Amino acid sequence: MKKNTNTRFMFGGQDRPRKDNFKGRSGEKRKKQLLSIKERKVDSLNKEIADIRSRYAQIEPSKINSFTDFPLSKRTLEGLRIAKFASPTDIQRESIGLALKGNDVLGAAKTGSGKTLAFLIPVLECLFREKWSHMDGLGALIISPTRELAYQTFEVLKRVGNRHDFSAGLVIGGKHLREETARLNRTNIVICTPGRLLQHMDETFNFTADSLQILVLDEADRILDMGFAQSMNAIIENLPSERQTLLFSATQTKSIKDLARLSLNNPVYVSVHENAAYSTPTQLEQSYIVCELHDKMNILWSFVKNHLKSKVLIFMSSCKQVKFIFECFRRFRPGVTVLCLHGGMNQLKRVSAYREFCRKKHAVLFATDIAARGLDFPAVNWVIQMDCPEDANTYIHRAGRTARYEKGGEAMLLLLPSEEEAMVQHLKDKKIPIECIKVNSKKIWSIQNKLESNCAADPHLKEMAQRAFLGYLRSVFLMSDKKVFNVHKLDIEEYSRSLGLAIAPKVRFLKRDQKRLEEKAAKIKKKIKDKQVEEYESDDLSESESRLHPEIASGSESESESDKDIDSENDSDQSEQSESENENSHVTKNKSNQEMNFDVDEDDVDDLFTVKRVELEDDSEEELEKSEKKEKTISKAALAKKLTKQKITVNTKIQFDEEGEEIEDKLKKPVVKKTFEDDEDEGGINIQVARQRMMEEDKFDKQLFRERIKQKHKEERIKKKEKMREEKKKKKNDDNEDDDEDEEGVPFEGTEDTDQLIAELPDPDKIYGRESEEEDDSEEEESDDEG
Repeated sequence: MKKNTNTRFMFGGQDRPRKDNFKGRSGEKRKKQLLSIKERKVDSLNKEIADIRSRYAQIEPSKINSFTDFPLSKRTLEGLRIAKFASPTDIQRESIGLALKGNDVLGAAKTGSGKTLAFLIPVLECLFREKWSHMDGLGALIISPTRELAYQTFEVLKRVGNRHDFSAGLVIGGKHLREETARLNRTNIVICTPGRLLQHMDETFNFTADSLQILVLDEADRILDMGFAQSMNAIIENLPSERQTLLFSATQTKSIKDLARLSLNNPVYVSVHENAAYSTPTQLEQSYIVCELHDKMNILWSFVKNHLKSKVLIFMSSCKQVKFIFECFRRFRPGVTVLCLHGGMNQLKRVSAYREFCRKKHAVLFATDIAARGLDFPAVNWVIQMDCPEDANTYIHRAGRTARYEKGGEAMLLLLPSEEEAMVQHLKDKKIPIECIKVNSKKIWSIQNKLESNCAADPHLKEMAQRAFLGYLRSVFLMSDKKVFNVHKLDIEEYSRSLGLAIAPKVRFLKRDQKRLEEKAAKIKKKIKDKQVEEYESDDLSESESRLHPEIASGSESESESDKDIDSENDSDQSEQSESENENSHVTKNKSNQEMNFDVDEDDVDDLFTVKRVELEDDSEEELEKSEKKEKTISKAALAKKLTKQKITVNTKIQFDEEGEEIEDKLKKPVVKKTFEDDEDEGGINIQVARQRMMEEDKFDKQLFRERIKQKHKEERIKKKEKMREEKKKKKNDDNEDDDEDEEGVPFEGTEDTDQLIAELPDPDKIYGRESEEEDDSEEEESDDEG
């Protein structure tokens, strides 16, 4: 066999390894050439970095009209050109220069103003200046509050930084942890959510952030609030203190407590729209309508039917509402693509819904607040907030999904009558221009009958409606601003009917809260009443003293003047109290002004004192609480003893037949007679007697169990017998048919001897029957022995 000398075949279609190319004199020349090329590249890179750094001091935001005016690397400028980013926005013009100089930046700007690019460019330039490579590990960390926002940032980074040699990774929940673990240590730029990053810090071997150069918090106010506080505190503890930090949001935090957690070094606050007339984009048209809760579904359906050629984003309070309304609209087929996006979906479905809504020109997306921050959906015409937002900041982020990058858009908010006054005032305080509009009732289509029929026909849809009903009420109940959100003012019955439910589900947490409010009101009322009684008694005692000692009343002029001053002070104090207290004060004044006659009978005096000396409890709130705590607690043993003395049997269920007679259940009802000793011990129950009774009950239970097993085996044997008999009959019929066929083929001539022999043969059924009966008896004996 001839030997193959083709080196490309030997090395899998490639040339020989490089080490063979550096042998001999020619190899040494190649080495020198490559080293010289590498040295020239390093020298040119160092010169470029030095030139860029020297231009940082000359940055003037007012003179920057394009990205080429910034001192950026050639690779970054090439990436911006390919991604078609030509001129910077206001927040980019003001913040990029400060970030390039190494300052910690707190950037705030309106929604859709280009904050993502404002921190991605400094991240790329920071690692470029440090000549970062995959061997250096983690260099930049970008934390986003939601998976969708992290995914969007990662996509922008791929477009802008495609000319750089850095490795970037998306670390979010819903993906395989092992795949991320294998690549994380070699990743230079990590874009992540707080929960997944903390999981890697706790579980991934050799993952450290000791070499971190720059930290970015996108939507910083959301990441630093109470929802992510615990995770962020743990993450910050694992980060080095010497780093650059960038914070960006449309509603930036200025809390000293939050900023102190990040260990910022002389941060610079950049807010390009702080002095603007409005905190929302000027091209955004904003309005709100006031409607009842049970009319929202009809209004939403009518709006969608009238805007089939628009791209609409609809926000709701809970995932369960989004699921139910999406399912209803999907079944009713309004004539436009319907999508949903909420936290209950898996990651693949969430990304698919996000991409499809970005791609579609006309679509309706039902979403929770996971889509409220940072997501850049192109060409959104309408943003509908079906439920009132938590606060004004949430409204700004929701409405900011439209009217982005100086494009137009409209936002509409649906408010209940109980929410209108307080919420509109909050929006005005945040400099949000919004006006009230009215709905044309002629263009509203009712879908309540459709919902009722579908819920009645489909139990799964009915369950979804019940969950949506409870989810909305729970979200309103948990809101902190009780001036806006009052769950007790909602018409629950009408709202349940509007969702297609014939009967409103039970809302137990509302009943508990109502009971708590009633108890609180009763305590306050009692406290006010006790205070009034105290004042009434003090006034009556002073009046009785003046009657018994008239010489005190007729004192010197100085004393009368001082009394007048005291009376005037009392009058002023009483005027500041409630109306009920004023009425009591008027009663005492009228009594004091009347002329007193001291020549009265003893009965009158007694009557006087019995009326005035009413004994009432004068306990403070603390004493009331102590008295409630001191109430005697009844132990379980004492309660059991009390029930046995009253001959009350607990946990019993009595059933009656059609004639009204009691049906006894031998399996549940105890047969052994209860014997309790009427001892007056503190224990309440005689344990020995109870143990003896339980042993007797145990014997009876075992007997019942044996009988039940016997009955079960007997039924199985009967079924087995019937099956065997059927098989025998079937077999016998088949044999008879075969015999008939044989008789037809060869006629059988019977004789008297053969007939007599056949008659003398025993009956097989009798024989087999006896054997089976013996087997049954033996099985019964075995089961008895086992029992």
